[in-house]
Amino acid sequence: MNTGAHRFAGVILVDRAGRLLLQERDEHPRIDPEKWGFSGGHVEADEDFEPAAYRELAEETGIRLEPGTLEFFGEFIVDHRHAYGTWDRMQVFVAPSDLTDADIDCREGRQIVFVDPDRARSLPLTHAAADVVPVFLDSPIYARLKEQA
Repeated sequence: MNTGAHRFAGVILVDRAGRLLLQERDEHPRIDPEKWGFSGGHVEADEDFEPAAYRELAEETGIRLEPGTLEFFGEFIVDHRHAYGTWDRMQVFVAPSDLTDADIDCREGRQIVFVDPDRARSLPLTHAAADVVPVFLDSPIYARLKEQA
């Protein structure tokens, strides 16, 4: 198994209603077209995971968070064999948010919106989101962020 060939950073924001900011991907991406996932993407060769998370969030949504806002949630090995033939490393960062759908500038995919947690569990999720979203929703970190938003 070729592990860690690519590195990815992902971001999940939680709003005041406990909804997750998720992106509906269109038909164009190499990885998981037509699926729902969180904001994020490739970590550049000279970049660490956390700065990549802030950069990707800004690039995809227009949201620019202050350094130190995001909290590390976990590192996951994601099955990208369908796109790259590899199992890749992804670090996921999370934060509470007082933003609404109207504050999000969808710069990639069909839409980026806050999604009810029950609906998030039933959406056709990307490989990464399918691994991360249920674990996150069942975590004490999610429970705490939901109360902080």
